[in-house]
Formats: sequence, structure tokens, C-alpha cells
Amino acid sequence: MSTHQHYYVPAQSGWPIVGAIGLFLMAFGAGHFIAELETHASPIGLIALGAGFLTILYLMYGWFKTVINESNQGLYSPQMDRSFRQGMSWFIFSEVMFFGAFFGALFFIRMFSVPWLGGEYHSTATHEVLWPNFEAIWPLTTTPKGDTTQAMPWHGLPLYNTIILLISSVTLHFAHVSLEKGKRGALKVWLSLTILLGLGFLYLQVHEYIHAYTELGLTLESGVYGNTFFMLTGFHGLHVTIGTIFLITLFIRILKGHFKPDNHFAFQAGSWYWHFVDVVWLCLFIFVYVL
Repeated sequence: MSTHQHYYVPAQSGWPIVGAIGLFLMAFGAGHFIAELETHASPIGLIALGAGFLTILYLMYGWFKTVINESNQGLYSPQMDRSFRQGMSWFIFSEVMFFGAFFGALFFIRMFSVPWLGGEYHSTATHEVLWPNFEAIWPLTTTPKGDTTQAMPWHGLPLYNTIILLISSVTLHFAHVSLEKGKRGALKVWLSLTILLGLGFLYLQVHEYIHAYTELGLTLESGVYGNTFFMLTGFHGLHVTIGTIFLITLFIRILKGHFKPDNHFAFQAGSWYWHFVDVVWLCLFIFVYVL
């Protein structure tokens, strides 16, 4: 007679609605905040953006707490564990597609739009009409209005941040190995170092943005180069922020004695996400800063 594993079905939850509200506020706030930079209107966008970010933080706290409590109560079976793994895999795949869209836009602009405006692909007449004095170079440091800006160099803060994220992947790997070997002390040290490196990355990125706005004249209004630069690096910074919160949550759980060498998928999920964020940054560093 065959036996079936118990599969826990959670009760109805309001957390998805909270998440939808938070994401809506962030999208609404971000769009209006960008518009307010040009018009200097009331900071409704910034307020909505901040409210959305706080809502997402509340969502992460509440939803994480619910899942942790369910796990500690022994409600999850191996089949549920496989569902978690599949869910995290699909989530990361969706993030790959998310960044793939932005990288695709960057490649299309550089490989097709810029040469086309420069007169290639038999578009000389169109080039003369749309932008007669256009120079087909990248990055585009001159906007259609005639404003000029400077490109962000790859050395300096971007290079430091690249080194920081590469080191953070190594420290997180050592933390994972320590957990699998039951070395709780080493686990805490390596994970705390990873968190500090993540915070250091965010700190330097803020300084990079300040440098871009105040010294280079590189803003969201700096044509297609400024748009792609801030969209790609900004969304990546948001993902680093989420990943750092994830790691801090894992660290708190470790302090409470959670996770075992043979049962720690939450830690694995955090590692997958962090390594994915690191790989995205390497692509960013090469295609946005270096090339």
C-alpha cells in the first residue's frame, strides 16, 4: 500500500496584497519623483517612494516571520522543500529576464540606434533630418538639446565596488561551507563580513551617484546614456539592498540557533540570490563602465 507525504497548505494570507500595494507605491513614487526633478514640484513622488519601500520592508518582515514559524513547527515535508527550491529558481529566472530586458535595450541602442543616427545602414538622409551633427560614439555625452555630460569612468568607485562584491561572494561561500560542517562560530564571522561588504557597496554607490550629479553632470536627464546608466545601476542597487536585508535576516536566525547542516534551504536561497546579484554586477561593470 503506497503512502503519501503530508503537504502543508498554508491558510489564506494577506501578504501578497501588501506586496502589491508596496510595489505600486514604489513604481508610482519613482515615476513622479523623476518628473519632480525637472519641475521642482511638491515631493509627492519621494513620499510615495519612501512609503512603498517601508511597505516592502514590512512585507519581508511579516512574511519571513510566518514562513520561519511554520518551518520551526515542523509543518514542511521534503516535498514542500522541493517546492521552495523550484519557487526560488523560477524567481531568480524572472530576475534574469528583468535585467535581460535592460541589457537588451542597452545593446540595441549601442549596436543599432547609435550607428543608425550616425548615418549607417543607408540612413544618411534620416540622419541629416533627425540629428545633423550627431557623432556615433558611445557613451553619448551630448544630448539632443546640446547639453554635455561626462561618462562615469570604470576605475575608482566602480572598480572598488566590483572588488567588494567579488570578495563578498567568497565570504558567503565560506559561510555556507561552515554551516554544512557545523562550525557555527566561523559561520557567524563569514556571514557578518558578507553583510558588511554589502553595506559597503551601497555606501560607495551613494557616493558614486553624488559624484555623478555634482561633478560629472551625469543625471537622469543626460540623454540615453544617463537613462541606461541609472536604470541599470539603480535597479541593481535595489537588489543589493534586498539581498543585504535577506542576509541580515539569516544572521539573526543563526544567532537564534536556526539551521542545521542538513536542513538550511533558506540560507541556500539567500546564497543563490546574492551570487546572482554579483554576476549581474560583473555584467554591468563590463558593459556599462568598461566597454
